[in-house]
Amino acid sequence: MSPRRRDSESTATARAGRRAELLATAAEVFASRGYAATTVREVADAAGILGGSLYYHFDSKESMVDEILSTFLTDMWASYDRITAAGLGARETFHQLVAESFRMIDLYRPAVMIYQNESRHLAASPRFSYLLDSMRRFREMWLSVLDRGVLDGEFRADLDTGLIYRFIRDTVWVAASWYRSDGPLSADEIARQYIVMVLEGILET
Repeated sequence: MSPRRRDSESTATARAGRRAELLATAAEVFASRGYAATTVREVADAAGILGGSLYYHFDSKESMVDEILSTFLTDMWASYDRITAAGLGARETFHQLVAESFRMIDLYRPAVMIYQNESRHLAASPRFSYLLDSMRRFREMWLSVLDRGVLDGEFRADLDTGLIYRFIRDTVWVAASWYRSDGPLSADEIARQYIVMVLEGILET
């Protein structure tokens, strides 16, 4: 490899690393302050750079949040699709989807909070129409698993699957507002206890 090419690749790697750092900072700021209320200057201040320097990496605040959300959703759906295509029973699919959801919260907590708090506002723009598609797809996935579980006799038939879906969605994803990777319970352990509470309840038998 020529010195010029080596230097070029080194520069590209350094720039990609810096870009990732800036996105992580922006995600934290958007999650804590709200996307609409946050200015590019505030993101730059949190990153310790001048406002103009941020435009070297991103052309707008919209581009930053787009990349934050699309990266998170691409990873999430790749994992979900792998689970639902594995040919597992409904109960085991349920287990793995909940566990994977907590893994996503662990990896992408600020992005999850932005997705929860900002999606409907952002989706008014054609650029973010994929957010509505993701919400629709998420609902369809869970209802498919729950309905299959009822038909197979794995889940109770006297409960409305639409209500179960809303309960799971809200109880799992709201954890992003309080979960901390350095907390007393790991994401895997929280997922395990959530699954026990949902499937077995909290009463002693």
